[in-house]
Amino acid sequence: MPLAGKGMLLTSMDVDAADEAEFNRWYDREHLEERVAIDGFLEARRYVAHNARPKYLCLYSTATIEVLDSPAYRARLAKPTEWSKKTMARFKNMIRAVMRITISRGQGRGAALGIVRLRPSAGSENTLRAALREKLDPAKLDGVISMHLLESDPVLSGPTTEIPSTASPGAGDWFVLIDGTDVSAISALLATRFTASTDPAQAAQVSSGVYELMWDLAKSDIALT
Repeated sequence: MPLAGKGMLLTSMDVDAADEAEFNRWYDREHLEERVAIDGFLEARRYVAHNARPKYLCLYSTATIEVLDSPAYRARLAKPTEWSKKTMARFKNMIRAVMRITISRGQGRGAALGIVRLRPSAGSENTLRAALREKLDPAKLDGVISMHLLESDPVLSGPTTEIPSTASPGAGDWFVLIDGTDVSAISALLATRFTASTDPAQAAQVSSGVYELMWDLAKSDIALT
């Protein structure tokens, strides 16, 4: 399976231009390593928008979705660093989704990422999943490496002690991820397979966009003590 593990945490946010340098410094020098060091976390990838909102996106892969409700993770959430408190207070348009990886087809990960956010109709989950399995086939698609479906857990998604906010009606949304070699391939696929006229009837599309990889960090990259 091209994605590591069975669980994933997705976070996405904007920050004011005046705060971006400090925000990126925090992510690159503290936060990514801090999270990947937690038991059960496998890797993390940071992205910046090519044509998407919010501007910044991070994907954290975990061995299972249960890792994202584990004592080790909860302990870290309960004791953020001072740098984290200061930086997270500046987040805007925050999205936080704890998800199960239910479909993953293809091989490898790309430098470009397409993302589609879908809101399933109540009771249609099995039919929607089957319809998406047919769509998420990267075979014969130039520039597309792998395609994935991630289904949010509405209980685990949303606010944390670090980032308090109002519960979102989209806490149970699903996300399609499309890994590719360049943004043009991803943009073309979104235009043909994921538009209002081509989306499965069992879901409403909330948003879609294209991101570019900034960098990634695996557990094997850091020295654990």
